[in-house]
Amino acid sequence: MPGVYAEVRDGDQIWRGASGVADVGTGRPVTPDMRQRVGSITKTFTAAAVMQQVEKGRIRLDAPIGDYLPRLVPGERGKKITVRMLLNHTSGITDYLPYAFPSLKGFPSLPDVSPKSLDDNRFREFRPTELIEMGLTAPPASEPGAATGTYSNTNYLLLGQLLEQATGTTAEKYITRNVIERAGLRHTEFPAGPHIKGPHSRMYEALYGLIDPPRDYSVYNVSWVGTGAGLVSTMEDVNSFYGKLLGGEIVNRSSLAEMQRTVPVLALDGSTKIDYGLGLHKVKTRDCGTFWGHDGTVWGAQTMSLTRADGKRQMSVAMNLVRWNKTDSSGKPQRHPVDDALKTLYQQAMCGHGNAQAEEAAERASQAS
Repeated sequence: MPGVYAEVRDGDQIWRGASGVADVGTGRPVTPDMRQRVGSITKTFTAAAVMQQVEKGRIRLDAPIGDYLPRLVPGERGKKITVRMLLNHTSGITDYLPYAFPSLKGFPSLPDVSPKSLDDNRFREFRPTELIEMGLTAPPASEPGAATGTYSNTNYLLLGQLLEQATGTTAEKYITRNVIERAGLRHTEFPAGPHIKGPHSRMYEALYGLIDPPRDYSVYNVSWVGTGAGLVSTMEDVNSFYGKLLGGEIVNRSSLAEMQRTVPVLALDGSTKIDYGLGLHKVKTRDCGTFWGHDGTVWGAQTMSLTRADGKRQMSVAMNLVRWNKTDSSGKPQRHPVDDALKTLYQQAMCGHGNAQAEEAAERASQAS
């Protein structure tokens, strides 16, 4: 792991730390205030924005998405899939990623993968509707409203289109004005191009050993994830956001209660079930309480953020290398010492002491996206 940086809050006490390098070529160190592509943590921001529109009566949680976006989701599917199903991944709509990045079909077992798609799409400008169509034309993951959901980025691009329809502006502009600025975040934004503004690390992708040495993807057009995973932020900002969200400062208490109604959802790789609400993961521990948050991964960057239900204990951790595990002959990622080090960090950050259940819960949450 080239570099890791984090912020942990315990009541009024704040710890920030960093270890390692931001650039393996120059040895430039990572620092706790660096900006990071936070991936699917973006989904909580998007979900909060949707709930604000629910509060205004412009969106109904249990209304069919076809009532709002009949051209994008026509016919019976548009009648059966509700806004809530998009938010909690029970829509049954398939993730578009294997179609946008065709050499990643079979991901993450990676039987026939090359990194070619990652390089081919580095500067490509995807349209949200183009990606949505890929997900909608793929075989469904399940029937709408299935008891167990299936994690899909397509859902959150549809929610971005829903926000645009409801607000009359782009989803990115609405989220910026009404979620990011409302939370008082100073270093969080949807990047306008492939570059990240401000101090940041290079972001190294190993693709389970297929890219060796790992390649820097910090310069990348994130139109491929948009309102599902496109944000850049800092660990301080992410902790501040979740603290204010759970404190009722971004959406009202009724909306927050809806966001915290969870269902079992299969993680993106299909290997794990997570407790998923409306843009929020629920992580329960025996000794340290219940935590809420999200994880996020894009090419080269991984982030985990969890906040205890009472808001008094928070952890946000960023890494600048992803998919570091080599695979066995069947394509299954193998355990690596980095995994054990992260478990130790998670347990200390969440509980302030060694707790096996806390680290296992954090590990489950980190497998979602």
